[in-house]
Amino acid sequence: MSKITSDIVAKLWNLCNILKDDGVTYHQYVTELTYLLFLKMAKETGTENQLPQGYRWTDLESKAAPDRLEFYKMLLIHLGGHGAALVQEIFANASSFIRKPATLSTLVAEIDKLDWYSVHREDLGDLYEGLLEKNANEKKSGAGQYFTPRPLVNCMVNVMRPALTDIIQDPAAGTGGFLIAANHYLRTHGVC
Repeated sequence: MSKITSDIVAKLWNLCNILKDDGVTYHQYVTELTYLLFLKMAKETGTENQLPQGYRWTDLESKAAPDRLEFYKMLLIHLGGHGAALVQEIFANASSFIRKPATLSTLVAEIDKLDWYSVHREDLGDLYEGLLEKNANEKKSGAGQYFTPRPLVNCMVNVMRPALTDIIQDPAAGTGGFLIAANHYLRTHGVC
């Protein structure tokens, strides 16, 4: 993970502390942040056209702090049934565990400050994995049993030495870490 990616993961993890203060559990951190990050990234990547008018990052930002949480909860429900098919899949049955309007306002303001363009596209998965790793390392979360550290994944792939003729799968593909490591192995060893 690059230094820039590590810095952003640290900033996102600090946002988890804000969520914790609002009663959001360890298991809900990543989901809460993912919804907000998706909206922000759609704006920055020029793909907001897949979201319905009136239900985009700028619309969320423009709401007055006391009204933002209510709007956000309606936005999540609306996106579950409107917009591009992928958007509807992402937001299907979406809801928020945030209770205080000030919590959401802080999250929106802090996410808006992050410099996403300093992260290479291929490092975006590392952001997600970095959050999962931080969550797994928290004693209270109990999520460590679901997370395989990247060095261990890389070691396992190196031992297996995958080839293009192999069937490569990751049946528990949480982050797709094994698939990514296998792809990286094939490319760095001149197999593909």
